[in-house]
Amino acid sequence: MRAPRGLTHRAALVGSIVLTLLAATPGAHASGEGPTGHDGSLVLVGGALKDDNTEVYGEIIDRAGGAGARIGVITAASVPESRDPDAADPDRCSNSACNGAYYSALFKKHGAADAQWIPVDLDHVANADSDAVVAQVNSMTGFFFGGGDQYRYIQTLLRGPRQKDSKVLAAIRAKLARGAVVAGSSAGAQIASGPDMVSGGESYEGLRDGSAPGYFDDATRLGYIPRGGFGFLRSALIDTHTGVYGREGRAYRLAADTGHDRVYALDENTALVVDHPGSTHEELTVLGPNGVGVLDLRHARAGTSPDGWTLCGARYSYLTDHDRYDARTWRVHPSSDKQRLTPAGAAPVPANTDVFHSAANPHGSAYSFRGTARALAQSVVQNTATSSTFESGPRFDVTFTKPATFAAWSSNGSTADTLVGLRVSIAPR
Repeated sequence: MRAPRGLTHRAALVGSIVLTLLAATPGAHASGEGPTGHDGSLVLVGGALKDDNTEVYGEIIDRAGGAGARIGVITAASVPESRDPDAADPDRCSNSACNGAYYSALFKKHGAADAQWIPVDLDHVANADSDAVVAQVNSMTGFFFGGGDQYRYIQTLLRGPRQKDSKVLAAIRAKLARGAVVAGSSAGAQIASGPDMVSGGESYEGLRDGSAPGYFDDATRLGYIPRGGFGFLRSALIDTHTGVYGREGRAYRLAADTGHDRVYALDENTALVVDHPGSTHEELTVLGPNGVGVLDLRHARAGTSPDGWTLCGARYSYLTDHDRYDARTWRVHPSSDKQRLTPAGAAPVPANTDVFHSAANPHGSAYSFRGTARALAQSVVQNTATSSTFESGPRFDVTFTKPATFAAWSSNGSTADTLVGLRVSIAPR
């Protein structure tokens, strides 16, 4: 299941819940206290998890107990069965029930002892406080949150303006604290966010217009939920489908607007595994064919010129398969099978006039931002490369610079895979 182009996903029901959310100030869930560490772990996938991704499915199952793993599948981010016109067609249906059955079958295929749909969705909101469903949750050793619209998880599993845990979510949180794995893809990864979880938007409109608290019918408008999602992850904001939909721009803007100094920008079919989630010592590992961007705003400065919004002093790192990251020290540890890259490219970095892969450009390329960053890393003749947005009025330039501390690692000795500490600035023209 993939996110619709233009936002993370769109819920059908907004109503008074959003108005109440916007009036509330950010706070911790349930107890009113800050997050504490857990003995369990997270496996957060950037969306479009392929059926044959044995590395990621195997990691979830191993962390849930291996051959004895029992996976609870939560698909409340999907439309409910009552809203799916193809609900009766098993080959076409796309709703919470049939998606729950789909993932349950996949986890069994990949070696789990059992996998069951947890029957909570917009048709069964009351089930989130059912003692019988809580008992089902308590019999599981791991959990998987499917994709769709993360706001539906708020509607179904959190309660009231302060977003307190339902009984089912409280049980899942307790299982995580005692060692269970909690995984999710796309919306299922986004919902692990703490305060200021993204609710939609495109990069260009975000850079031009800024972000706002709420959940908007305009798919391009950059929005966020002040209280966030479930708050399983502490060290950063999360974005998903990043390279395919060119979301680096919106991620930088949202972080700058809301005072966050880091974003984990997850690419598709690739997982970010988090040990000690919720603590100040979160340790992360990347698994999969793409990667995870770490957008670092510790030393960034944002402002507004007469022409528009600017950002300077930001950093960009990109981690690939089996690279590790220490959130407390901000250090990247490239996988031992990679070697330090010595730049050898003598050709100029290719021009890039669609750095955020605009939906308005039928000839655009996915992973455009990453592509320019890697091309610069491989260049022996350039230390700086400037790309731009496809849209104008204003057009934004994105300038990549290799500082003295920049480094790249390679799996084959010639092409850049892992990038550490590229400098990024964004300015209108």
